Amino acid sequence: MAVEQSPRAGERRPVKGMTSWERWGLVLLIPYVLLFLVFVLYPVGYGLWLARQPASYVKLFDDPIFFRSVINTLVFLGVGINVKMMVALFLSGFFVQDRKWIKWLSLLFILPWAVPSIPTILSMRFMLNPEWGVINTLIFKLTGADGPNWLNDPTLALSLSILAHIWKSLPFWTLILVAARLAIPAEQYEAAAVDGASNWQKFQFITWPSLKTVYLTSLLLSTIWSLGDFNSVYLLTGGGPADLTHVLATLGIRYLRLDQIELAMASIVVALPLVLPLVYFMMKRLSK
Repeated sequence: MAVEQSPRAGERRPVKGMTSWERWGLVLLIPYVLLFLVFVLYPVGYGLWLARQPASYVKLFDDPIFFRSVINTLVFLGVGINVKMMVALFLSGFFVQDRKWIKWLSLLFILPWAVPSIPTILSMRFMLNPEWGVINTLIFKLTGADGPNWLNDPTLALSLSILAHIWKSLPFWTLILVAARLAIPAEQYEAAAVDGASNWQKFQFITWPSLKTVYLTSLLLSTIWSLGDFNSVYLLTGGGPADLTHVLATLGIRYLRLDQIELAMASIVVALPLVLPLVYFMMKRLSK
């Protein structure tokens, strides 16, 4: 029968505690927690507190610019994201080819995404100037007629904002899909070629099944990022003409300029029912 031995005199029982590495880990974690509290949690909480009054949402829904911004946002997302991702899917098949001139072309293609948004989109705005912009100047030299006032028509101005968004972010998503294509084993295409499969059949039965998960995940992530795209609209049109090209990402600036902080915060909060489901589905796909 085993007899439990009592500790000898002068000996201490080992106490379970944190190791020195764990203590250093906590110390190094404190700055990040403080930054998160000060620059993320506090601004979000303060913004929700400013938007707590139901009267703010009543005023917001009574503003016709708000409903126009909602429609613009849906058009911006529906057209911009689908066109961008479909073109990215097509271009990924082009840039995946192993040709030297295509590799050099890919370096030029990625420049719009690599260059900061402010100078590039403002450059587009200067090019579209109806009086001295390079586009209307070229039209006048070629035809002798004055070019249109590109940003004075709400439909045309919003379309150009969508085009600027596609042009700016298209290289990034093309690069993601190129990486996904390169992960597909080449033996599958070789076997399909031996069986006499056409290019469309290779895409239908090899490429798309392999890319579908990456494509749908990129589609969700692109929707979340595009919903918060401030630069493409505000830098190109400023929400004009007559505040008719605002989207939800830029509507808050309009209210801030009118010194209506509660409405600015409310315009951001009303976008949460659209953002939260997208984040949920995004995290659900990533957890698989």
